[in-house]
Amino acid sequence: MGVSIEEAVRIVPSPRQLAWQEMEFYAFIHFGMNTFTGRQWGTGEEDPQLFQPTELDAAQWVAVCKDAGMTGVILTCKHHDGFCLWPSAYTAHSVKASPWRGGQGDVVREVAEACRAQGLKFGVYLSPWDRNAPTYGDSPAYNVYFQQQLRELLTQYGDIFCVWLDGACGEGRNGKKQVYDWDGTYRLVRELQPGAVIAVCGPDVRWCGNEAGHTRRSEWSVVPAAMRDTEKVQADSQQADDPAFARRLTAEDEDLGSRAVLAQAERAIWYPSEVDVSIRPQWFYDPADDDQVKSAEALVELFERAVGGNSALLLNVPPDTRGKIHERDAAALRELGVRLRRTYGRDLAAGARVWASHAERDAEAAHVTDGRSGTYWAPPAGVEQAELVVDLGEPVVFDRVVLQEFIQGAGQRIESFELWGQAQAGGDWVLLDEGTVVGYKKICRIDRTAAQVLKLRITGSRIQPTLSRFGVFYSE
Repeated sequence: MGVSIEEAVRIVPSPRQLAWQEMEFYAFIHFGMNTFTGRQWGTGEEDPQLFQPTELDAAQWVAVCKDAGMTGVILTCKHHDGFCLWPSAYTAHSVKASPWRGGQGDVVREVAEACRAQGLKFGVYLSPWDRNAPTYGDSPAYNVYFQQQLRELLTQYGDIFCVWLDGACGEGRNGKKQVYDWDGTYRLVRELQPGAVIAVCGPDVRWCGNEAGHTRRSEWSVVPAAMRDTEKVQADSQQADDPAFARRLTAEDEDLGSRAVLAQAERAIWYPSEVDVSIRPQWFYDPADDDQVKSAEALVELFERAVGGNSALLLNVPPDTRGKIHERDAAALRELGVRLRRTYGRDLAAGARVWASHAERDAEAAHVTDGRSGTYWAPPAGVEQAELVVDLGEPVVFDRVVLQEFIQGAGQRIESFELWGQAQAGGDWVLLDEGTVVGYKKICRIDRTAAQVLKLRITGSRIQPTLSRFGVFYSE
C-alpha cells in the first residue's frame, strides 16, 4: 500500500500531455443558443430560429485570442441544451435549422479554419448532457448518439489538440439519468485524434477544482490515480446552474500530491491541472456583464498564478449576439498580450554564468540559462538539497523569476526552495522569495529589486532536483 517517492519520480508526462502543457494559455469560446436566450443553461426546447448572429466573425475571435498571447481555442460545439454549432447528421437541432447563413452555416468549421489560418490550435467541447436528445436516459442508445457526434467533430475539422468533457449529468426530457460510456468515448478519441488530450472528465488533464481562478500553493502533477475516477467525477458533477458550485473548495482539495497523500495511494499518475475561468462573471455573453470584464491587470495576475503555478490557463471569452467578441473584452485581451510580451519577451538571465553546489555529469549548471528546454541541471541522485548561483554580470532591475523542471525526463521533484539576491557580487544575501513546488513552470512574483547575483536554494526535493530553466524578467 502506498506510492513510494522512488516510484513517484519515475512518473512523467506523455508526449500529448507535454505538448499540451507547453501551450500554457488558450481560450474557451462559449457561444450557442444561450447567447441568444439570455440563459446560461438552456432547456433543450429552444427554437433554432433564435440562433441568428448578424456579424459572426470567427477570424476576429481567433485574432483577439492570438493578440492576448493564447495558443489555441476550444469551442463549445454543443452545450447542455443540445443545440449543435455544426450541421450534425444525427439531429435537426443544429445550425442547419437556423436562419444563419441560410441554414448552410457551420460555426465549428469557421472557427477551425480561422485557427488554422492564424496558427492557433483547435479543440472541441461536447457536452455529454443533452437536454434535447430524445434518447438521453436510454443509456446504450444515447451513448451511440454521443459518440457519433464526437466522431463527426474528430474527423471533419482537422487536427484537434483537446477534447474537453465535463461530468454534467442531469435529467433528460424523459426524466431519466444517463450512464455515460466514458471508456468507449476515450477509445474513440485515441483512435481518431491520438495527439489530443482528453480534459477534465478524462485521463489527461485534471480540473483545478473551481471556476474562480483559484490556484494552489503546491500544485502537484503526480497525484493518486483515483483522481481520474470518472464515476467520482460524474457523482460530484454539476446538475444545476449553481454559482456556489463554481466556487467550491475543500481542505482536501489543497493537497493532492504530497508525500503523505501518495503514501495512502494505491497508484499514482501524471495528471496535471488546468485552471478554467471566464473573463466575465458568466460563461455565455450577457450585456449586463459589459462593465464587469476583467481588467488587463487582473488577467496578468490570473496568467502568472495559473501558468506560473504549474497549471494551464483556459480563459473563457464569450462572443456576443453579433457573433463578435465585444470591444471591452478585446481591449482587455489586447493589453494583456502587450504586457505579457513586454514582461516575458526578454530573459535577462539568458547566457548568464551559473555555478552549482553539486552537478551530475551531463547535467551541468550552465544548462539552466542556455535557452533550451531539453537540457537541465541536476545534482547526483541522493542529493536532495543543493544550490545554484546565477551571475547576471551587473546589477539588473527585475521582479519576476521563472523556474522550470525537466519534467519530460525526470518528472516533478522540487518540494521547496528559497530565492536569494546580492545587489552586487560579494554583497549581503537578501531573501527575495520562497516557495514549494515548481513542476512545469513556477513564476516567482517579487517586489521590484536590483541584483547582480541570484541564488536558488533547493531546500527539499524527491531523490534529487532538476532544473531546465532559470529566467529573470522585468514587468514594465
